[in-house]
Amino acid sequence: MEKVLNHFDKNGNAVMVDVTDKDVTERIAVASGKIYMNKETYQMICTHSAKKGDVLGVARVAGIMASKRTGELIPMCHPLMLTKVSIDYEYNEEEGWIKAIATTKLAGRTGVEMEALTAVSVTLLTIYDMCKAVDRSMEIGGVHLEEKSGGKSGHFIRNKITQNGN
Repeated sequence: MEKVLNHFDKNGNAVMVDVTDKDVTERIAVASGKIYMNKETYQMICTHSAKKGDVLGVARVAGIMASKRTGELIPMCHPLMLTKVSIDYEYNEEEGWIKAIATTKLAGRTGVEMEALTAVSVTLLTIYDMCKAVDRSMEIGGVHLEEKSGGKSGHFIRNKITQNGN
């Protein structure tokens, strides 16, 4: 079965996908990404000693706010009524990174993957912004979809075979 890009009409024009006839289902997406930094920056963030305040708390709020505005940022995304957005963190002092994990959820006709990816991206960018005065060498990377469920395409888990073969 050939994959089709659904954001284009038969003439190649960009379009917003019509989801009117899709079933309302619970849809969940989880995305993650990492920010790498030097040891001093890592310690400053983890001990809450940054002059700008609680870096991870501010970044969490920024990520949540951004996810709710995804439809304004990505041209063909539908504006969605999200019912849940959360940002969690994992830490690795030895390798000098903090991982942001965003979970988005709703009951609707279209998925929430872009909202999760937007949340992670803005969370990591906020960490960078708040700490750039002490570490401009920070690096953001590995932003990707971990998992999504709901809708016609089924359940996707990164690096695993799923019911739809994705």
